[in-house]
Amino acid sequence: MVTRKHFIKSAGILTTGLLLKNGTVFAGRFPDFESKRPALADRHFSSDAVEAIINRLQSGLKNKELAWLFNNCFPNTLDTTVDFSVQHGRPDTYVITGDIDAMWLRDSTAQVWPYLALMKEDKKLQQLVAGVINRQVKCIQLDPYANAFYKDGSKISEWKATDVTDMKAGIHERKWEIDSLCYPIRLAHQYWRLTGDTAPFDAQWKETIRLIVKTFKEQQRKENLGPYHFQRRTDWATDGVPLVGYGYPAKPNGLICSTFRPSDDATVFSYLVPSNFFAVQSLRQAAEMLNSIQHDAALANQCTALADEVSKALQQYATTTHPKFGKIYAYETNGFGSYHLMDDANVPSLLSMPYLGTAAATDPVYKNTRKFVLSTENPFYFKGSIAEGVGSPHTGLNLIWPIGIIVRALTSTDDAEIKKCLQTLIATHNGTGFMHESFDPGDPKNFTRKWFAWANTIFGELVMETYLRKPALLNSL
Repeated sequence: MVTRKHFIKSAGILTTGLLLKNGTVFAGRFPDFESKRPALADRHFSSDAVEAIINRLQSGLKNKELAWLFNNCFPNTLDTTVDFSVQHGRPDTYVITGDIDAMWLRDSTAQVWPYLALMKEDKKLQQLVAGVINRQVKCIQLDPYANAFYKDGSKISEWKATDVTDMKAGIHERKWEIDSLCYPIRLAHQYWRLTGDTAPFDAQWKETIRLIVKTFKEQQRKENLGPYHFQRRTDWATDGVPLVGYGYPAKPNGLICSTFRPSDDATVFSYLVPSNFFAVQSLRQAAEMLNSIQHDAALANQCTALADEVSKALQQYATTTHPKFGKIYAYETNGFGSYHLMDDANVPSLLSMPYLGTAAATDPVYKNTRKFVLSTENPFYFKGSIAEGVGSPHTGLNLIWPIGIIVRALTSTDDAEIKKCLQTLIATHNGTGFMHESFDPGDPKNFTRKWFAWANTIFGELVMETYLRKPALLNSL
């Protein structure tokens, strides 16, 4: 059984040294800069616009290891994970995460997100993204509570033997996570905003938005616990949901319950704050599209009213006072006055709020929260002799996530902080040429997931965005 927790040790090639903060030298591993991309004939999808930006950065970056990493990582989703076709005259794109042959609603959006800016230069690439939107509509209509799906609608999941929930054919995993329904709206809205194309947003798409609103309202749990429950026969604690699969009690207050986090780990308190902020933004984006494309004011008003209700509840229940950092956003709460103070590297996270557009980087509460998240007051912030950063209960203690380091850079307004993040990422890939799920901050050759396309592509996004906005910063590495 393949899981996200599979642990890998990998050997690098060609020894070099990395100067650490304490003046010692880490005898790390250095690559030979040979491309790690599949042969052209073996690539799943090729984009002229993506190749053009790779060539541009290859010639423009002074740091050849960074250029090599970008060459390997940025196209990784297209090279290895997409399955594009045209079905009944409409594009259809199935996107696996990497080493797990299933399509997550979250990951599939995040994996293609950095390519959206290049769509106008490449109509094939635009069709690929439209195909992701169309495939996500099918997935949500199959089950809005599921987080991951198979291309083959008749396939039975390996989890069916262990999971006590309503597992239909075609579903890989049925973990209810608010962000699973937010990411497809984020993708749809940005696609529409950049292209003006309304072809994907037909009656089926509108009914999918209606289903999302219905699901969010069910999980406000105002009158009952709703139809969703989940239990798994497992020894891995973060996969278990207490109290017959509904989780610990949450006092109804307008917030939406999320049984699982974007890490696919069970929540402690059901009101997952960063995901509720994400829901507010997504509902407002859906309302904008419904008014402009479908001219359905009634459904748009439902989206807006729900967004307003959740936003009001967040203002009342999402914050608490930390003795060191002052007013901060909690990671989770339950409406009874209990708060879970931590952050997780998976997005949406508290750290990622400016990246998703759910809070401004200048928001005083976010700034306080950021200081908390990037300190050892956050129980999942780990430091080692080589690196430091945010980890996740998903991979256990003392493992940090490249995605967390990347998001730190993407949300930073400090050039020195961005530079430090990039230096850390360059120093810790262990000669593989790719980002990983997590790694030991004192020994980066110990890492999880050798093939994790989301981490690779968002790394490419960071390098591309920094090059376009701050080329001098990259060339100071």
